[in-house]
Amino acid sequence: MSDTLPKGWATAPLAEIAEINPRHPKGLDDSTPISFARMAALSESKPEFESLEKRTLGEVRKGFTHFAEGDVLFAKITPCMENGKGAVARGLRNKLGCGTTELHVVRPLAGISPEYIYRFLAQERVRRAAKENFTGTAGQARVPTSFIEELEVPLAPLPEQRRIVAELETLLDKVDACQQRLAKIPVLLKRFRQSVLAAACSGRLTADWREENSKIQAPASLIKNAQFEIAESEGELPELPEKWKWVPLGNYARCFRGKFSPRPRNDPRYFNGSHPFIQIGNLPSEGGLVNSHIQTLNDEGLSVSRKFPKGTVVVAIVGATIGNTGVLAYDMCVTDSIVGLETGDELGNRFVELFLRHKKDDIRQTSYSSGGQPNINLAALNPYPLALPPLPEQQEIVRRVEGLFALADQLELRLAKARGQVDKLTPSLLARAFAGKLAPQDPADEPASKLLGRICNTNPTNQHGLH
Repeated sequence: MSDTLPKGWATAPLAEIAEINPRHPKGLDDSTPISFARMAALSESKPEFESLEKRTLGEVRKGFTHFAEGDVLFAKITPCMENGKGAVARGLRNKLGCGTTELHVVRPLAGISPEYIYRFLAQERVRRAAKENFTGTAGQARVPTSFIEELEVPLAPLPEQRRIVAELETLLDKVDACQQRLAKIPVLLKRFRQSVLAAACSGRLTADWREENSKIQAPASLIKNAQFEIAESEGELPELPEKWKWVPLGNYARCFRGKFSPRPRNDPRYFNGSHPFIQIGNLPSEGGLVNSHIQTLNDEGLSVSRKFPKGTVVVAIVGATIGNTGVLAYDMCVTDSIVGLETGDELGNRFVELFLRHKKDDIRQTSYSSGGQPNINLAALNPYPLALPPLPEQQEIVRRVEGLFALADQLELRLAKARGQVDKLTPSLLARAFAGKLAPQDPADEPASKLLGRICNTNPTNQHGLH
């Protein structure tokens, strides 16, 4: 017994205290209904099955893994093993099961708790060691049976095993509940941002501001031209606050398309220079500043592209990212799958980006199919209806939206930190459990060494040594 183990504990190879990969006994009726488990039926975090199918024994006796009520299942193939796939077989039809061949089956002996073994195998350190012992090729790597057989298990007395399992179930249920609550927060924050944009673009966000600034002028002077008209297909537009006006987007903002003409697009002659270059995949999915780039163009690349100035609103007009928006944080060369918009005022640009961000789904509806790929052209963007407030109110809208979004960003940072802390709880609890530091110990419990002795006497042909 190791000096580092608690009093009354012992260690033994897993093959000493369990049958490894047993088979169903011969003579069973092939018509017997049993449970069948695909890999998808195994959870990555709990011992219960996600689902089980009904089969007859004759259907699956050959070519599948055998297990029975109370067996511990351990996924042996990558990446299921690293992801924690496993189970304790409970609730099986006729207490029999078969399943995917990518499982090791551990059948504990002499009353050893299956849940105790399951939680031991679920530890990160065990999974890391299993990965280090993989055999096979990439994508088909598996944990060999020898690793499972030789794995040293710190064995607590039987009553303490039950106490450890009960304590783990209580604490891990709390961890799981906490993770579920945290998982809801990103959805709430997304809805919050959407609500802020909706309030901003309808005038509700600045209703109090308008009451205090009733003398501001209507935005007629902001309209650059009367070249475009709102399409009749837009129907009746929602009523706007006083001094707001529906105008075609192209009458307020100049719309122009990016450019990058070389074919193939990845021709190395045009890249690796001093000019930042972005494509539609570089636009933030939730809008906002475009403040980074991956590629650059050289001078020859610049000659076949178009550089947009800092502050330009950019909109993806092709493919899966269609409707994504951003505002350039610095001068950038832009591909022809992006449209730029410029109002002549930095805050005006930012208001337009907020409005288009809010209308992203609607803008996507206006796309047409070109070769099977969604696409928006300037003919659709220029007459697109823009709810235009006076410039001072635009500035106030931008200020308030960015303040509220900054608050949401702070909450996301706190959420990430909280998630990181909660994610550490399960490994920490499991480590404490198998170091004897989680559940109370009772000197009256029979030492694990006596349990091991009985197992050895019951299985005199077992060749594995005790420690």
